[in-house]
Amino acid sequence: MGRSKKSSVGRRNFLKSAVVGVATLAAPMEAVSATPVEAEPHRSVPLIPPTETDPPPDIDVLTTDHPGSDFMVDVIKSLGFEYVCANPGSAFRALHESILNYGGNQNPEFITCCHEESSVAMAHGYAKIEGRPLCVFAHGTVGLQHAAMAIYNAYCDRVPVYIVIGNSLDAATRHTWVHTVQDAALMVRDYVKWDDTPVSLQHFAESAVRAYKIAMTPPMEPVLLVADTDLQESPNSEAAKLRIPKLTVAEPPQGDSGSVAEAARLLVQAENPVIVVDKAARTQAGMEHLVELAELLQAPVIDKAGRMNFPTRHPLNQSTRERRLIADADVVLALEVAALFDVVNSSKEHVYRTFRPIMKTGAKLISITANDLYMKANYQDAERYAQVDLAMAADAETTVPPLIEAMKQLITPARKTEFQARGANLAAAHHKQMEQLRADASYAWDASPVSTARLSAELWEAIKDEDWSMVSYIMHFSWWPLRTWPIEKHYQFNGGPGAAGMGYNAPAAVGAALANRKHGRLTVNIQCDGDLMYAPGVLWTAAHHRIPILNVMHNNRAYHQELMHLQRMANRHNRGIDRAWIGTTIEDPNIDFAKLAQSMGVYAEGPITDPKDLGAAIRRAVAVVKRGEPALVDVVTQPR
Repeated sequence: MGRSKKSSVGRRNFLKSAVVGVATLAAPMEAVSATPVEAEPHRSVPLIPPTETDPPPDIDVLTTDHPGSDFMVDVIKSLGFEYVCANPGSAFRALHESILNYGGNQNPEFITCCHEESSVAMAHGYAKIEGRPLCVFAHGTVGLQHAAMAIYNAYCDRVPVYIVIGNSLDAATRHTWVHTVQDAALMVRDYVKWDDTPVSLQHFAESAVRAYKIAMTPPMEPVLLVADTDLQESPNSEAAKLRIPKLTVAEPPQGDSGSVAEAARLLVQAENPVIVVDKAARTQAGMEHLVELAELLQAPVIDKAGRMNFPTRHPLNQSTRERRLIADADVVLALEVAALFDVVNSSKEHVYRTFRPIMKTGAKLISITANDLYMKANYQDAERYAQVDLAMAADAETTVPPLIEAMKQLITPARKTEFQARGANLAAAHHKQMEQLRADASYAWDASPVSTARLSAELWEAIKDEDWSMVSYIMHFSWWPLRTWPIEKHYQFNGGPGAAGMGYNAPAAVGAALANRKHGRLTVNIQCDGDLMYAPGVLWTAAHHRIPILNVMHNNRAYHQELMHLQRMANRHNRGIDRAWIGTTIEDPNIDFAKLAQSMGVYAEGPITDPKDLGAAIRRAVAVVKRGEPALVDVVTQPR
């Protein structure tokens, strides 16, 4: 039966009448004795029901039509975020609700994470594929403490991550004490590029836009805003006066013309120039400019794999010959190289902690890096100090094109002929290098546990005809894909964690897969076992949000790098290596990663120990991923 509009009860009228009703019912109740119980802190539900002698409960009807969090969402939307990753927390409950209802859960869409470290690591992986940040929400204090390691990874990796945390600064209104702090950003201030604590909504708008601009200016880094809970939850009484500033992202800094000209002169005159790249290419255009630079000089390129900088099968890619080429070089050009000291010095740090120069006397070292524009005093991610002959504090990707033009003006026909002869020799060395790699990969081909080279080859066979993107850190996998796969696009490899912090790879891979999803790319993650166990809940996030990703486990049942460190120490101390497995292996019991993934809604197979079963299992998993779902294949592997 229909109800007349006059007799219908509005939401606010119902709440007000309910308060009166509760008070009326409470008043005539007779006394009942009860044993008093000491209140447990931070509980909103009493330990025992109210007794008849208790006074009527204090009930406030709190309704806000236009909370400050709605305006904050308008600001966040203006910055173009596709997603906000978060583990839910009460310190940003108003922002969370405004994203869902006021913002329609679109641009940004809320991605549910099971750990704050995963939230930030997802943002880390996403930014390296998409070239811009996504937003992360975190609960004050404890949430930020969980996120800290992932923030440090992004900081060392020069990746923009945009973080908003909640905090209740006013002691008169906060609802919990142990989750509040006077200076909320303090604990991560040493490894974010900028932070602020807005005290008004207009302040929030201006700082939010400023934070995005700072994060996206090379060197790109994480930024953090503190959104006070009172500011989020109180009514927005000044809506008509508020404005959202226009975002204008700064152009990356380019090397000055004089330094560019001098670098061009040195490179063109060099008999044995070498180009070393690390985090030099952010885009496909950046890769193509590096190829043009190398081909113009016919100079060898050593890719340190901080990003996908240079095509792996290009004849000038000489990454496996680094030591020999640096020793013979008369000019070395380093582009966004973080550990430049280690490039030009031979290190025996693991044994004697001594170094000796590799470069010959008189050789020149040129560095182009935005890292010189920004340095923090506490965390020493700058590595050892390298003595450079020509330093440009500039963005390498932006500086390479004018460097190419300056070199073209200096190259004579005779010099070009000499360069071509040099290139032919390098191409022959590259061919020989590839033949050796193929021979190396054949060792232990049919062995069990499965060799890492066999796993790499079987994986390549399954994905080679797809538009694929490998998003895992593969140092622990002996770099096999970079050594043997033909990689030509910037999104086909996105580097490592920055600070080598475990727990990065699994969530960063899911974040990269989130970025790849709209492009229809097949995302591939070669996943270490120890890393996944830091935050396995990201498998649930992938399943819940239908993020297609192929996870192939490199399950060597150990923290193998640490096992090697322990063996090294035991040998140095003359005590033998027979006990090095203690504290470094992941056995007894062995982890069944297929069952772990299945429990979180992910298609999974394994553990696979026979290499003959591997190809078919990977192909089945690829079919699942192409349907838009995550999959995992657990492969028991050799250590490296």
